[in-house]
Amino acid sequence: MYYPDAVTLHEGAVPDDFLPGVDTASPGCSVKDSFATLDLTSYGFGVLFHAQWIHRPAGLPVAAAPGLRTERVATAARLRDWQDAWHGGAGAPDVFRPALLDDPSVLVLAVLDGDDLAGGAVLNRGSGPVGVSNLYATDPGGTAAIWSSAITAAADHFPGLPLVGYERGDGLTPALAGGFTVLGPLRVWLHSSSSRRRLRVG
Repeated sequence: MYYPDAVTLHEGAVPDDFLPGVDTASPGCSVKDSFATLDLTSYGFGVLFHAQWIHRPAGLPVAAAPGLRTERVATAARLRDWQDAWHGGAGAPDVFRPALLDDPSVLVLAVLDGDDLAGGAVLNRGSGPVGVSNLYATDPGGTAAIWSSAITAAADHFPGLPLVGYERGDGLTPALAGGFTVLGPLRVWLHSSSSRRRLRVG
């Protein structure tokens, strides 16, 4: 749940490249169309959402988020609390496993206002850039400050590297205000056998 069954890696991908290996009968069956070039409607899929790939060069200044501090989530108990807040309440599916905390290429970031969790994000170092995902604010009005905190933390933990990710809707505006630019579109397709209410593809 919450992760696609297939992701296209080049613009010329066609359904026959990946659909034979996808179990469309399983709940939450989805495809991340990384270049927004596919039409999967005849295969029983509908568009779940459209989004934009974003990129932030290394070295750009970032405004500090007053009153906030960041720390690495380091224990399974803190990860459960972080995951519940990301999900919007208790009972979140177990998709962030404690073993993730031991991976040096991954930083599960908690943004704190005093002792209270104000938001969080995941930073993931790849072969070049650092991916930013699962960013959230416990107060929707505080999203811009969480972006500032995540960008600052990325510069501290992974210095000299650009940032990438994708955003959509109201989430795109604070990312662009934080120095990201749009690279191009993507979309996520959800099979008609799946419940839209249960899927949040990352």
